[in-house]
Amino acid sequence: MATEQAVGDIVKSITDDVLVLVRGEVELAKAELVPSAKKAGIGAGMLGAAGYLAINGLLLLFMAGALGIASLILKLTQASAPGTSAASVTGWVALGFVIMAVILFIIAGILALLGRAALKKIKGPDQTVSEAKTSVESVKHAVNRGNAAAKTPEIDAIVVKDEHKIAKDRAKVVKDEDRLTKDQEILANKTNVPK
Repeated sequence: MATEQAVGDIVKSITDDVLVLVRGEVELAKAELVPSAKKAGIGAGMLGAAGYLAINGLLLLFMAGALGIASLILKLTQASAPGTSAASVTGWVALGFVIMAVILFIIAGILALLGRAALKKIKGPDQTVSEAKTSVESVKHAVNRGNAAAKTPEIDAIVVKDEHKIAKDRAKVVKDEDRLTKDQEILANKTNVPK
């Protein structure tokens, strides 16, 4: 009965360690993905603004074309009186629309390039993926050793204790890495704050 309780305690302790390990992996993933999500939002916002300005530029070009056509029709029909004609005024207005459209296209192009560059800087949670792979390999190794220990009862207790210690050490390392990642994130945010 005493050995069953000891094994039960060990299994409970291993379960708790696995939970700590999983929580550490989730925290690490959050710490890696939050900055990427911010960069993605900024890049998407710039691309949206570029699209909006490009659509406005197209609308201005359509208006300029309409005014230019109106000016052409007025010249052809010579409906205006000599001197300052409505056709020349309309022509200048059309040119103003074209110039404004060109300015908007330049701004839209700059924003599109900045947005694209911001989106290219986004990276995946590489550290989280590698930590998860390492954790999976450790658990597989522990299961294999546990199965081998079950087949040889004389070393069963030694193997289970060793695996328990390894799992605890691994959980502590993940916790420490998570703290380091959060500290690095805080430091990075403090150094990137505009003055």
